[in-house]
Amino acid sequence: MILRQLQDTATDARAVQRVVRAAARRPPGGATERPGDRPAVVRQLALTRHLVRADPAGCWIAERDGEPLGAALSLRREGVWIMALFAVVPQARGHGVGRLLLERTASYGRGCLRGMVCGSPSPAAARHYRRAGFTLHPAMALSGSVDRAGLLDPGDIPVHPGGTGQLHLLDSVDRRLRGAAHGPDHAYLMGHYEELLIADSLAGSGYCYRDGGAVRLLGATSKRIATRLLREALARVPDGTEARVEHLTAEQEWAVDVGLELGLTLETRGYLALRGMRPPTPYIPDGGLL
Repeated sequence: MILRQLQDTATDARAVQRVVRAAARRPPGGATERPGDRPAVVRQLALTRHLVRADPAGCWIAERDGEPLGAALSLRREGVWIMALFAVVPQARGHGVGRLLLERTASYGRGCLRGMVCGSPSPAAARHYRRAGFTLHPAMALSGSVDRAGLLDPGDIPVHPGGTGQLHLLDSVDRRLRGAAHGPDHAYLMGHYEELLIADSLAGSGYCYRDGGAVRLLGATSKRIATRLLREALARVPDGTEARVEHLTAEQEWAVDVGLELGLTLETRGYLALRGMRPPTPYIPDGGLL
């Protein structure tokens, strides 16, 4: 077996895709799309290449005779180390592949005081993260059809579409909540998610990415702003499309309350694994870029 850094090539990106398909039939970050769905495939390939370009020393693949056995993608943003993807094919589990990948990517985060991972329900993954010093916060997910009768909102906080002109606002909110900006990741997020929503008023500021029925990433300076953004994002979910809000910890009760009020179903799903920090709030992390 060889362990090597990923290269910014279509071949390596497809190799990571094969690992993810074989490992769990799920795309990175625990999102609920099937890997065969074309948009999910395109996003995953693009995410791999984005991270290889931005954080080459944090992206690794394990191979034997040219066949991928496992892959791990990690990034550093202003003192926060983030595991974006960690997957091992079933036939390679229990042979140290996951441990070696985690050790190699963790070394990229040496010197970072904080760490974040959206962990799957996999017992093996939970064991790896706990041994690496992460605190495991059980996570919840909301899903279902939005009850539009509950969407009445005074709208006293204006929400509008955003873009590259709001990068300073986005980074400022990120630093306040998790101690680090997303920085170059916003280019990927804006390019692959359907809509960026912005709230900026005397009451505070915040932002939210929506993609179809999924709320992908939300951060705000207050629960009031976060609630307004989440309600607006769910109001924009197309009729007939399932809404999804994932990676919620107990600290995000404001989001749980919104989802239950709008008729969504709540279930437990995976972990938010954190090191050197408490769950940011009010905040809904992106599954891959946190």
